[in-house]
Amino acid sequence: MGVPQVVIVGRPNVGKSSLLNWLAGRRVAIVDDKPGMTRDRITYLMCHEERFFELVDTGGIGFSDTDNLTQHIDDQIDLAIDSADLILLVVDTRDGILPLDQEVAHRLRHVKAPVKLVANKADNEKLDSQADEFYRIGRGTPMRVSTRQNRNRAVLLNQIVASLSAVSADDDGQQEIEMKVAIVGRRNVGKSTFVNTLVRAERMIVSEIPGTTRDSVDVRFELDEKAFVAIDTAGLRRSQSRKNDIDFLGTHRAQRSIRRADVVFLFLDASERISKVDKQLADYICQQYKPCILVVNKWDKLVGSMPTEKWVNYLYDNFRTMRYAPIAFITGETGKNVKALLNHGQMLFKQSCARVPTGQLNRMVRDAIQRNPPPIHRNRRPKIYYATQVGIQPPTIVLFCNNPKAISKPYQRYLLNAFRDELSFEEVPIKLYLRKREKSDVRDDLSTDSAGHDESSSHAAPVEETAS
Repeated sequence: MGVPQVVIVGRPNVGKSSLLNWLAGRRVAIVDDKPGMTRDRITYLMCHEERFFELVDTGGIGFSDTDNLTQHIDDQIDLAIDSADLILLVVDTRDGILPLDQEVAHRLRHVKAPVKLVANKADNEKLDSQADEFYRIGRGTPMRVSTRQNRNRAVLLNQIVASLSAVSADDDGQQEIEMKVAIVGRRNVGKSTFVNTLVRAERMIVSEIPGTTRDSVDVRFELDEKAFVAIDTAGLRRSQSRKNDIDFLGTHRAQRSIRRADVVFLFLDASERISKVDKQLADYICQQYKPCILVVNKWDKLVGSMPTEKWVNYLYDNFRTMRYAPIAFITGETGKNVKALLNHGQMLFKQSCARVPTGQLNRMVRDAIQRNPPPIHRNRRPKIYYATQVGIQPPTIVLFCNNPKAISKPYQRYLLNAFRDELSFEEVPIKLYLRKREKSDVRDDLSTDSAGHDESSSHAAPVEETAS
């Protein structure tokens, strides 16, 4: 699947950001004695024992933010927990169990991901017995570490990799997962009618009244002996127009449905102009790296009077970050082009699950560099040594180079386009990491005419596919 997510959670001031920096071996997150410094999720791509995973730092659970951002911090924590493959529950050995620690443990009681208890600030063996108190949390034996004294780092990393391997083994033993399709869009664009057409039954309540579907509903069905799940979502509207908690929860659940989906169908009404809500949905889909088809519904209203090419140009002008996304013109009520749309969704799903052999990937990158070398940065041309694919859904590629900061955003987009043109990722988002090559790594340099030396390092952050 995708690169595993190892999420660090805990109450404020237990050393979560220090733990991320310590495991990463560099300063990624801001560390301060003042609580509440971390508000958004902070990620870092790790590699230990040839296993890649993302460390994710989160804000302190139970912290009341003075800038009225408490809800935002909690939402980011929920997002991180939702996507976690492994959770590191961090506690403070010196402080012992506090009520907030119990609150954090309570918040994690229903999560599916395994939880590893990490007792930080166990600076020496004399403090190990104090960590025994945390058995009461019910998460097994505390892993005693000290970021300050550099104690048990390798042991913790080995346990993380072992836990992730166990999770992968469990996944491999499960039956083949059905393809999940999230159907999203603003109000009254025909999402529920489309689901009814798919399943050939009145499974959803269909109405001309906007906002009939207030929650996300999973509908299982089969087509050509293949199983699918269609996730019908509430219609969204601008945040200024949300009148009550139901509207807010509808937005929250629609976003969660996007995160759960393998492929997203973004529904648009052929008779309506693109709105701000449509653009916000497209941006969120991009942020989650989800394969997406732009679905122009109710096309029967314009067929014969509007060329499809005009609508295609109109869509790509408005959704500049999704120029790779295919466009479908359908009439959900009659079923016209509905099966073709679902078949195209299957193609995107296969693309997002594709793996490219390392040799083929590096030949492609070398050819791309020869056609268009990286631009000069501070009188030196950056070196790209090699590339490797480390995950799927989305396809995740790591480029090892001498200075990640020297590879410009336009050049990163050039490489992403090359991946789509020449590999099997034509219509899906690609997550690209730039990582500084370790000195012990002696693999060949893919760059040509490259003169330069190692410069300042940069932690690997995924490249955003912004509009050029």
